[in-house]
Amino acid sequence: MRYRVRHSTAYAYRHTVDLAAHLLHLTPRALPFQRVEEARITAAPHACRRRDGVDHFGNPCTWLFLDEPHAAFEVTAEAVVEVRFPEPPSAAATPDWALVAEAARQGRGPGAWEAAEFLFESPMLPNLPEAAAWAAPCFPAGRPVLEGLLALNARFRQEFTFRPGVTSLDTPVAEVLARREGVCQDFTHLMICALRGLGLPARYVSGYLRTRPPPGQPRRLGADQSHAWVGCWLGPAHGWVDLDPTNDLVVQEEHVVLGWGRDFGDVSPLRGVVLGGGAHSLAIGVDLEPAELPAAAK
Repeated sequence: MRYRVRHSTAYAYRHTVDLAAHLLHLTPRALPFQRVEEARITAAPHACRRRDGVDHFGNPCTWLFLDEPHAAFEVTAEAVVEVRFPEPPSAAATPDWALVAEAARQGRGPGAWEAAEFLFESPMLPNLPEAAAWAAPCFPAGRPVLEGLLALNARFRQEFTFRPGVTSLDTPVAEVLARREGVCQDFTHLMICALRGLGLPARYVSGYLRTRPPPGQPRRLGADQSHAWVGCWLGPAHGWVDLDPTNDLVVQEEHVVLGWGRDFGDVSPLRGVVLGGGAHSLAIGVDLEPAELPAAAK
């Protein structure tokens, strides 16, 4: 599937900002199953200095430095991306979840040492025994790992309510578990906490979800802003699979990946430091729409 992405972020400050430095994760990541045909980022006011590179996790990122006094700041990211996620393996054919946990813990097999990085606590995701206890019934002894993951993924639609405005970036995962409501970031963080508590590597994936679903399909939740979901390691033989707990989906043709990290803080679309500004308002707009094929490809 070929998509055109547009992500706009606009800040309006009460007072003038004299200096600012911003870190952006707004360029889709090139992957074996995701081809980035074009991507550009524009900002107003224009940055006095810009640097593009990759972060610790291999995600593309951009640093913008502004030395012109300004009362507003706007960033627009646009891209054309083709995605062809691979079909997940048969759930029953994946290994016992406990063997996957053991392989990650011991660094045994291809990819295990990279997966192990996503076993531990992170700044936004502390060790939370109650999350692991909540997820444990999905992982009885001997159950194939993907069967357990699919069962856990489904529980969010069964037990939680998607409700914007009741949580914030600072809402603890324990509170999300107790409230049983929130948005995609909350559900993603909770699922990651639960899986790490069971010894399974899990990472936070940031990206986009198709704004309008295919004909006859229900509208997806969380499509109006940047989206989040969970990457789970299935062991050396199968690698990673991505699961969207907000929509009870195995990620395939309706998602575009920006990048991944330990939690939201590693891949926040835009974060920075400003001198001045005071209180501010924020407006975000996201569209992920199917793109027409180039004339040569038709």
